[in-house]
Amino acid sequence: MRIDKYLKVTRIIKRRTLAKEVTEASRILVNDKTVKPSYNLKLGDIITILFGNKEVKVKVLSLNPLTKKADASSMYELVSEKQIEQNNF
Repeated sequence: MRIDKYLKVTRIIKRRTLAKEVTEASRILVNDKTVKPSYNLKLGDIITILFGNKEVKVKVLSLNPLTKKADASSMYELVSEKQIEQNNF
């Protein structure tokens, strides 16, 4: 499954177009490498998402193309979540 679609299906990012834009801006890493929106995920991949001053890492557990909102969070496991300090110069 494409990374942009996965982020939308799991509801980590609410819209696929936004997921695509964030990926194109190099704010999404898979296994510590920047990827394009068309990157095909595999089970066990670690996705790092940079949201402003927050870094979230999740592990891919499932690649269901259609899922209900209640089941979306079971498609990934939260590995870590941390605040990133911003330097103000």
